[in-house]
Amino acid sequence: MTAPILILSIVLIVLSVILTLSVLLHKGRGGGMSDLFGGGMSTSFGGASAAERRLDKLTVVLSLLWVAVVVALLVLYRWFP
Repeated sequence: MTAPILILSIVLIVLSVILTLSVLLHKGRGGGMSDLFGGGMSTSFGGASAAERRLDKLTVVLSLLWVAVVVALLVLYRWFP
């Protein structure tokens, strides 16, 4: 295993944990699994707050980084088996 593959693998693990936590921090939109954990009991008046929008953007950025790291690992494994 080469150093770039090892580094990207560690980055992928860290990104996966952070991405999972950011998804779990989102407020439930009603129905589904979020109601099971009490997410359906709260209602939001006036749309999403600034914190919710910031969390949405963070989640999108983290997911794009995650996909980029996965693609980079695939390329590295292709050239350095």
